Amino acid sequence: MVRRIALIVVFAAAVAAGCGGERSRPRPRPASGPGPVAGPALEAAIALRVAEYGPAARDRLRPSFAVAGVPYPPARFLLLGLKRERELQLYASGAGQPLRFIQSFRIAGASGALGPKLREGDHQVPEGIYRIAYLNPRSIAHLSLALTYPNDFDLARAAEDGRDPLALGGDIMIHGGGKSVGCLAIGDLAAEDLFVLAADSDWHSAVIIISPVDFRRATLPFGYRAPVPWVDQLYTQLRTQMFSLPAPARFPATSVAAGAY
Repeated sequence: MVRRIALIVVFAAAVAAGCGGERSRPRPRPASGPGPVAGPALEAAIALRVAEYGPAARDRLRPSFAVAGVPYPPARFLLLGLKRERELQLYASGAGQPLRFIQSFRIAGASGALGPKLREGDHQVPEGIYRIAYLNPRSIAHLSLALTYPNDFDLARAAEDGRDPLALGGDIMIHGGGKSVGCLAIGDLAAEDLFVLAADSDWHSAVIIISPVDFRRATLPFGYRAPVPWVDQLYTQLRTQMFSLPAPARFPATSVAAGAY
């Protein structure tokens, strides 16, 4: 019994980690890390959260899926995070369908400026194409989806630049609440919706794109200066991915000053 309690305490501490603030001490492993250890304890914690929040979250999600003509749960989904517009767009599809726009969530909190994340402690929200590393049922910010930052592109560019691959930062999440450092805070209800969607779906195949702006309808702000030479390469990748997505029929009105937010 004592051993079981100790394991539960260790597990709770692991899944409680999130991105309310980035760690400042050196890491002995790549910053993305494996997160909580997969197994019955994590699966049970996720199942408890889905049982608690699932009915209401599905009730909120299903009307948008029905309008888009996509079954719930979908065969796959994609999230497009737009930093300047402070918007997180959800796309999904059924088996054999192309991705379709489902709905948007407001980004309530983030930090930094337009441009990629380069190092731990720079308070930047990463930019790139990521996957979901794991579902965090006991995040310090309610519920969260952990992203696979740094990805292979981030690590390769760090090596080219001579930056320490163990000092790129990590614990990047899409989470609840209204404030964040280096992550995307979308409020508790939206976090519940995406957590339940991910748990109901094949979240391992989900794609997460984070871009400085919506390149389908905007350009980078006048005077924007790339912090590193390879930004053009990154943004070409993001444009290609973005233009393969169906644009929402009606973009929500956004008015956010360029730069810090």
